[in-house]
Amino acid sequence: MSKRAKWSVVGLFAVIIVVVLGLTAFNSRGSGVEVRIEPVETRDLVASVTASGQVQPRTKVDLSADITGRITRLSVKEGDLVSRGQFLLQIDPEQYNAAVQRSEAGLASAQASAAQARANHVQAERTYERSAAIQSTNATLVSAEQMETLRTQVEVTQAVLNAAEHQVEQARASLRDARSSLDKTTIRAPMSGRVTRLIVEEGETAIQGTLNRDAATLLTISDMSVLETQVKVDETNVSRIAVGDSAVVEIDAFPDTTFIGRVVQISNSSVRAASGAPTADQAVDYEVTIELLDAPSETRPDFSATAKIVTATRTNVLSIPIIALTVREQDPATPADEQMPVTTGRQPTREVGRRDVEGVFVVGEDNKVAFRPVHVGIAGEKHFEVISGLEAGERIVAGSYQAIRGLRDSTLVREAPAPATAITATTTGGN
Repeated sequence: MSKRAKWSVVGLFAVIIVVVLGLTAFNSRGSGVEVRIEPVETRDLVASVTASGQVQPRTKVDLSADITGRITRLSVKEGDLVSRGQFLLQIDPEQYNAAVQRSEAGLASAQASAAQARANHVQAERTYERSAAIQSTNATLVSAEQMETLRTQVEVTQAVLNAAEHQVEQARASLRDARSSLDKTTIRAPMSGRVTRLIVEEGETAIQGTLNRDAATLLTISDMSVLETQVKVDETNVSRIAVGDSAVVEIDAFPDTTFIGRVVQISNSSVRAASGAPTADQAVDYEVTIELLDAPSETRPDFSATAKIVTATRTNVLSIPIIALTVREQDPATPADEQMPVTTGRQPTREVGRRDVEGVFVVGEDNKVAFRPVHVGIAGEKHFEVISGLEAGERIVAGSYQAIRGLRDSTLVREAPAPATAITATTTGGN
């Protein structure tokens, strides 16, 4: 065989070996589980709790009538600004004026009766005194029986006088009550603010507030200078919130605009449903009150709002995607380098001495993964703070959820191709 032929054979074998090695490497890469791989990086994190509610003034008064009667005059309309003590409406005072007049007449009659009883008592005392003086001079002129009768007469007139005086006090109390009812026919503003709700019209009948509060409400005055948002927060999140925490509030009526607020109150008891105490399968919520610091003057009560309450912040800390953190069942008696994640397609059977461990899958140089326990801190919108367990620059599996769920130690993975950039073609139509 010529020298040239020998080199040809050697070259052919070299080509074959290169092709075989390339195909092997290609098949090796293609056989791995397709995952999304990200490096551990530092980020600024903001932990928050989002809840929705409605805008309400901090101070508002629902006015209702203390008496029943027809509204004869109404001087305000919804949206008006009123000041403290300003006249609002008048309830027909005719029958209450009549009651005052009856009470005044009753008082005058009681006072006259008291004056008569007082005169009778004075006369009885004088008669008794004269008879006593005569008896002291000549005992035979006035008998002991007569003196006893006169003494009894004094005591009787004294009792009648006491009763008459009590009747006077009773008549005065009745007059005060009648005048109070008359005063209640005129309703004035108990505070300065805006009339945010007006339910009645002139000519309607006002119902006494103690009978039915909702039906008896006439109007509502609100102090719109201090507005609050009352949101309902789930029991799993309310413990993370503290009075004074800042919040970012979005009001539906003002799109693309955010407002600053702060937490001023957290309820100690849960928000109960209309049926009473929450049941076992019912979510337990607590009411958190957020004061709006820069609400516009156009804000009205009951505007829908969404509040994002900032509970913690971290600057330039290691972080991992939330989806990357997974849970595996570990045996604490096994050394850490020998622990294997329990990854079955069904719910694993728990054994004595095992516990759940949070961690991530770290991608090695050979594209094989290893489960590593990680201690995390606060949670931002998309990332967890890493307290310990990882170093900056390490590559971890960051998705997808289905892929992470099936991973175990030494599983071969391959990085999913980056999503193609969408190109939008603009076509101009012609006639």
